[in-house]
Parts: sequence; C-alpha cells; structure tokens
Amino acid sequence: MNIILASGSSIRKQILNDAGVLFETEVKPIDEVAIKRSMQQEGASNISIVSALAELKSIKVSANSPGLVIGADQIMVLEGAIYDKPKTIKEARERLLLMRNKTHYLMGSIVVSEGGVSVWRHNSKVELTARNFSEEFIDHYVYKEGDALLKTVGAYRFEKRGSQLFSNVAGDFFSVLGLPLLPLLDYLRTRGAILS
Repeated sequence: MNIILASGSSIRKQILNDAGVLFETEVKPIDEVAIKRSMQQEGASNISIVSALAELKSIKVSANSPGLVIGADQIMVLEGAIYDKPKTIKEARERLLLMRNKTHYLMGSIVVSEGGVSVWRHNSKVELTARNFSEEFIDHYVYKEGDALLKTVGAYRFEKRGSQLFSNVAGDFFSVLGLPLLPLLDYLRTRGAILS
C-alpha cells in the first residue's frame, strides 16, 4: 500500500526513513494562518486547531493521490498563547528568553487520510520545562543554530543542541519532534502498509 507524507518537514521525513518506512512526499499548501485565526475567533481548543490543520494537509493530498496520506501539524503553547515558527532570528531569540524557566506545551496531531477522507488520527501533548539558562548561553546557541531555529515552533531542535535548553520533559520523544511514531506505525501495521 502506498504511503505518502504530506509534509515538507525534514525531521518527519528522517523519522520515517530511520524507522524503515517506505514512503513518498507530496505537499499541498494550506493557509495555516487564516485557519488558525478563524478557529481561534470561534473559540476552538488548541488541540482542535492543530488536528484540523493536520487533517486538511492530509485530505488535500489524499483527494488526488491513492494510498495512505499522513498529515501532521504542531503548535507551541506558552502561558495560554499559541506560537508559530519564528520569522526572524531576533524573534527566535526573544521566544527562547520568554521560555526560560517556564513550562510550555507542544501539541501535535497526525491524521491519515485515504481517498480524500480522514480514516485515523492521533493527538499528542508534551510538557517541556526550560531551565534557567543564561543570556550568554542563548547568544551562543542562536549563533550555532542559525536559520534552523526558524523551522520549528519552539525555535529549537530537541534532537540536536536544543536538548540543552531543558530541565524536564514529560511525554513522547517522537511527539516532541512532531511525528508520534509508535501509534502511527501501529496503525500502518493494522492496514497492512508495513509488516506486522
């Protein structure tokens, strides 16, 4: 059975590759900002927003591509506010300083669609507590990571140098990276898409 990842995320591709899953990648853009704004105005929960985004990405590709299409999305929630990927290095640095000595959440969703209809979903929530790092550490961290900080909602790559930002993490490692792998593999096995 054909497996398609409806995401341009390099870490999601790497996770599936490293797990030995054969897949293709196909991305069709959606207006994430407008959808988030509209759903927030309607009072939708954070998990509903991230789940809707994952579903739309999955369905949009699935409507014209046979097989199982995996859509994924993730948001960062800090002190009740939703954060998207930072647009500049300056914004990334400010976000990291705002996170210092506080707990934030990464809320994610993966949705599998087939024939333009969602057939499976999994939502995740991970709690991360940033340590009381120094500004000297952040300056060095930002210098070393550079534009990579602009590719994640938290301005960190947990699987890399970003792990040094934290004193505690409660939740699944793969969910931090944006693709809860174990539930996804279990579903793919039930569908016969990978060996059981």
